[in-house]
Amino acid sequence: MKENKYYHRSRAQQSTNAIERLYITMRHLINRGFYKPMGVSGETLRESLLTLRPEIYGFIAEEKFELDGLMYVMDRLPIGIEECRYINLTSSEGYKDSHFTPIIPPKRRRNCYRIDEEQMNIEITRGRSDIYDILTHLTFLFIESEKIKNRVIVDEEGNVSRDWIKLEEAVKKGKLTTEECEVAITHAANILGRTFYDVRNTYGHYAVPENKERFLHIIYHLGKLAIDEALHNLKRAISFSPVLRERLGHHIHGEVWANNIKDTLAKHGLLDREIHIISANMHSVMNTLYAPLALPKEFKEGNEFVAYEALSDSENSNLRKQVTKKALENGMIYLEDTSGTNINVQVFDTGKLPQDKTPFQVSTPAEAPVIVVMDYAFGEQAYETMDELLKPYQIGDENFHLNVNSISIMGKAGILEGVKGDIMIPSAHLFEGTADNYPFQNQLRKEDLEGHDIGVVAGSMVTVLGTSLQNKDVLNFFHDSTWNVIGLEMEGAHYQKAIQSASMLRGNIKPSVKVRYAYYASDNPLETGSTLASGGLGTTGVKPTYLITEKILEQIFAEYQ
Repeated sequence: MKENKYYHRSRAQQSTNAIERLYITMRHLINRGFYKPMGVSGETLRESLLTLRPEIYGFIAEEKFELDGLMYVMDRLPIGIEECRYINLTSSEGYKDSHFTPIIPPKRRRNCYRIDEEQMNIEITRGRSDIYDILTHLTFLFIESEKIKNRVIVDEEGNVSRDWIKLEEAVKKGKLTTEECEVAITHAANILGRTFYDVRNTYGHYAVPENKERFLHIIYHLGKLAIDEALHNLKRAISFSPVLRERLGHHIHGEVWANNIKDTLAKHGLLDREIHIISANMHSVMNTLYAPLALPKEFKEGNEFVAYEALSDSENSNLRKQVTKKALENGMIYLEDTSGTNINVQVFDTGKLPQDKTPFQVSTPAEAPVIVVMDYAFGEQAYETMDELLKPYQIGDENFHLNVNSISIMGKAGILEGVKGDIMIPSAHLFEGTADNYPFQNQLRKEDLEGHDIGVVAGSMVTVLGTSLQNKDVLNFFHDSTWNVIGLEMEGAHYQKAIQSASMLRGNIKPSVKVRYAYYASDNPLETGSTLASGGLGTTGVKPTYLITEKILEQIFAEYQ
């Protein structure tokens, strides 16, 4: 028993050290300005990732190719990046006004530009966390590309296997018949060390309208770049633009974003009102406030969660438009981001809600709360945006302090003692890799959300440096130790650091500001088959999302009735 405990502890320590090495190396490479992934610096990243063996990257440390991890990564990187030998990370440097068409990955809101056949530029406007995320995913790709190269080159002369020749022929042919496709999948499966069944099952998930055979293209180009580097010395390189390195940490985008919000509040005469900030998605608060008004028929049966599920279905765009129209007519102001933060904002003047038709009533509409809903931040960006938003608004030479009554954070997180769709109520945020911890008085309590056929847990949560860097050894240590961690996410400690400094040290907002944190589980990284790489929540996330939203709004409006 003692040996097992010692083993798990040592594995957790090794993993923690690997995470530390990854981030120290990444920060060094950013300062340096460039590196070659297959050089010495790249080797440090690869070895650290292989020591860590994150759950999300599955078989990364084995000889066979990792398919689920590849899908997770490709959803977060621009289409075509597997073809590019040169990857350049830049700040917002004017590409949006050029002839280049932005490529936006489906699961990460970042603008990317294909400069030519060999180069992809990725625009970084959300801080270091965005860079760490990208470099981790790229390191995974380089490791997997080496597996392909090692299985394809058959001798010291550089001859390649028949499977590779046949795969190349299929890729160059373009559109394939069903029979040709299955032949190509057979050759690809041999190259990847996976079964025909494995590859065929994942094949269709990569298809895009312009390229149904995209999976074959990804595998071929990953292997080709590795082969070209090994046989022809055509090195791959990653660089960081001088402007990006100069701007990192300067809050340039966050300051512009926050000033746009304050300008809007001033323009609509809302600066003197009490303000409640909510970090959430762009639909749950709006739908909770306005959907019953816009869609009385759908909400008549009393089962509002069925109606919310219908609104969450992308096919019901007509219903969504009706709710948005009603909201814009009754107090909502929508601010589409132009700062580069990729964080859109909604401002709700709740005094304009029809008082005879809403459960969210106020006794004096002229003094009704103003709710500012900001879309999800990403990692360290949470500190930048919240810190700037809570700063005073400058009117001429005077500083006008916002009357912030409460700040509520709702988001997705990994859970360590439950299943997808459960709810976590944190009492503190711990910052991974440091001794920093942020206890707080959470206005939301476990009992507030119980009794709705959804699991609810309360305890500490760890703010991780990257969700793609977690493994079971580290997570078991957090969960089983006296830290009593119930889940992991990427923004909580950053938000709380900004809130505490603004309220307790700098005097930007009142010390009595109320805070609410609640998360719903998008995955359980301790359960095989329940990690983020296994797929999204689907409609499982609808009920916890709206349950948390309703409780937040109930607490806000209770002060004004």
